[in-house]
Amino acid sequence: MFKNLNPGMIGVHASLAEALDMAAQYGFDGVDINLPDMAEVSRETSVGEVRDLFERAGRRPGNWGLPIEWHGTREKWSEELTRLHRYAALARDIGAQRTTAVVMPCSDERTFDENYAFHVERLKPVAELLGEHDCRFGLEFIGPETLRRGRKHAFVYTMDGMLALCRDLGPNVGLLLDLWHWYTSHGTWDDLARLGNGDVVNVHVNDAPAGVPVDEQIDNKRCLPGETGVLDIARFLKALDTMGYDGPVTAEPFSARVNALAPRDALRETSEAMHRAWASAGIA
Repeated sequence: MFKNLNPGMIGVHASLAEALDMAAQYGFDGVDINLPDMAEVSRETSVGEVRDLFERAGRRPGNWGLPIEWHGTREKWSEELTRLHRYAALARDIGAQRTTAVVMPCSDERTFDENYAFHVERLKPVAELLGEHDCRFGLEFIGPETLRRGRKHAFVYTMDGMLALCRDLGPNVGLLLDLWHWYTSHGTWDDLARLGNGDVVNVHVNDAPAGVPVDEQIDNKRCLPGETGVLDIARFLKALDTMGYDGPVTAEPFSARVNALAPRDALRETSEAMHRAWASAGIA
């Protein structure tokens, strides 16, 4: 696994070239990418130029968010699949072979079974198309109970529930495993011990505000990894290391405090938090 930077997650706006410079300066080994932006760059220059950006910086591609709208009408979804074919081919050519999407944990329109069938119908063709281009597909389960309150129908919000959906979508589908969502879904260390590298596509790390019961945690109020000690970042990283996870690990603090910092200070604090986390886990 490697320390990965997504500047937007800490309130820093940057082009790919700028993000790669930031990663090199602050000790991150990889950088997430915006694939539609990369498609534009490759049209203006070449796919080789995009690859060269990473090679010159000595960094690697991290993750890209699935750049299509898959919740809409069937006609729109068919158009989006055509676009995804082009994006996935580009991703393969630049070595960015991990993409992810969020699965919301509730619905006011569909029962659990209806929603499950809908997700399989829409996402299985996505997974198959990505697999044809040697790309892996990660799905994020959303844990906080506060998000499900007042909604008519709960949906998948645990690790095991999401793994079941992943199995129904295809062999290249696994988890976007977020420490915060694992914690707020009442995940256990035994749960993590059952995972292998093939089960996890991408990882986000963070911490939780102190003094807030787990079922009262609010999704967009988090902290940098190790900031409060509510979430055991060292043990989490050790679990990833034990399972042989070989992908990006990205700080996603959703922190108003960090977002308000000057870019260099946000990058410095995030870098220091990630390096401390690695050291606390005893990982080189």
